[in-house]
Amino acid sequence: FQLPPGEHFVEVAGVAVNSKGHIYVFHRGKHPLMEFDSSGKFVRSIADDLFATAHTVRVDAEDNIWTTDVGTHLVLKLSPEGRVLLSLGRMRTPGDDVLHFNQPTDVAFDRDGNIYVADGEGNSRVLKFNKYGNVLLGWGMKGSGPGQFDLPHSIAIDGDLVYVGDRENARIQIFDLNGRYLREWKLGHPFGLFITPDHFIYMSDAIAGRILKINRDGKVVGVLEGPPPEKGRHFDPHSLAVDKDNCIFTAEVMPWRAQKLRSK
Repeated sequence: FQLPPGEHFVEVAGVAVNSKGHIYVFHRGKHPLMEFDSSGKFVRSIADDLFATAHTVRVDAEDNIWTTDVGTHLVLKLSPEGRVLLSLGRMRTPGDDVLHFNQPTDVAFDRDGNIYVADGEGNSRVLKFNKYGNVLLGWGMKGSGPGQFDLPHSIAIDGDLVYVGDRENARIQIFDLNGRYLREWKLGHPFGLFITPDHFIYMSDAIAGRILKINRDGKVVGVLEGPPPEKGRHFDPHSLAVDKDNCIFTAEVMPWRAQKLRSK
């Protein structure tokens, strides 16, 4: 990525790609949300004063930008221009009721525009909201049983299925849209999840230093190992995104790095 002179990434936590191929990098530096064009050229920074500790960034079907921030305890919806359209949670106020989050980790959307938040670092739950931000339901508690979580770190939706990366339980749990437990896959520690239009699930595992490509039956059909370590920087895919050409973008916290990788 071509950063402006004097700028650098700090603890890159999130990455997303919009319909135009522009890339959003969400990191913990002084300009947390940066936009780049498809060639990696810097376009702009967005809403610098809104963020404290970046966690994930997502783009919805209308190219709105969604962020989760474990420092502000907020989930924000921004227009493509960077204007705040919706705010979920209470600024810098953690809690465990339906009006508050405690370090939310990820956000996803279903075909009806409902919003699903993995409230993972402090609360072991998922909350579902309608498109206006009104809470509809929630599920989950701390534990290792079906429907329980130990750090739900990522969430993604494919049709009528909700995939939750239950990181410390080393599994992906699968639910229906109302939070009913269906099954689980034990494939490593899911840090990030991304689902492509052709229904493949990509899972990043920063502990193993790899990305898995999984089909809808839970079978691993591809493995992407990270590039060789350089100057002590190992492959640390905290979250990921996949573009229409099946290029994989990774956000890496410890190496302070975002990368574009070509899958085979």
